[in-house]
Amino acid sequence: MRILFTKTVLFLLFLSLFSCENKKQNPAPKPAYKAGVILSFDDAYVDEWSEADQALRKYSWKATFNVCRIDSIGAPEIKTLLEMQKYGHEIAGHGYHHYNAVKFTKQFGIKEYMKQEIDPMIISMKKKGFNVTSFAYPYGERSDSLDQALSPLFKIIRGRAFGGEIPEKQDSYFNNSKIVFAFDIDNSHIHFSIPYVLELLDYAKKNNKILLLCGHKPVKEITENYQVKIETLEFICKYMKLNDLKFYKLSDLDNLVPLQL
Repeated sequence: MRILFTKTVLFLLFLSLFSCENKKQNPAPKPAYKAGVILSFDDAYVDEWSEADQALRKYSWKATFNVCRIDSIGAPEIKTLLEMQKYGHEIAGHGYHHYNAVKFTKQFGIKEYMKQEIDPMIISMKKKGFNVTSFAYPYGERSDSLDQALSPLFKIIRGRAFGGEIPEKQDSYFNNSKIVFAFDIDNSHIHFSIPYVLELLDYAKKNNKILLLCGHKPVKEITENYQVKIETLEFICKYMKLNDLKFYKLSDLDNLVPLQL
């Protein structure tokens, strides 16, 4: 009886040691990616983008610039975009004419939309030295049928999150899908405020999320709609540096985890 008891104790001790060793060898899985932010800008405000770039390089920032009407941009601006791309920013697509995709396809169909808005954009941008792998819908309006049509051409497709929900219900966090949504930080946006952006940033930090933000024309002082203050961008960059958040580009999302449409 005593021998049996001793054997049982030794066996339990062995199981305990094996279990502890196993825990050491198999630690809890790390998150798939580091918390961070994607700063993206739409349209063709190249001079203002360049000015913001120079102001924010001290933070080692990276951003995605979604360009529309590429053949209407002058040679000096194209050179600036190529320099920004060389620095590490992403130059992405935003439509050849900047058509509202949903309204256009309702009237003319998806095939005509691709012919007029997408194909010439890709061809022209490639000729100018931009290998476009991400696309942002003009006005942020999209549909499932448009997503399906664009999906073979782009790794990441960005719409806009129009609401001002509490962070945990906000759509502007990466959700392992190639269809993503960004919260608008232009001053004219009805839901924009620094305290709300701070809430979104805090939620990203605490929950290991990637927050997507978008704007249009960076300026020192607001004079009209579709403008974001450089001061706002500085606030976001400072927060990221202080809290060790990572700068991502739209194209980076494709390399993180398996994506679903």
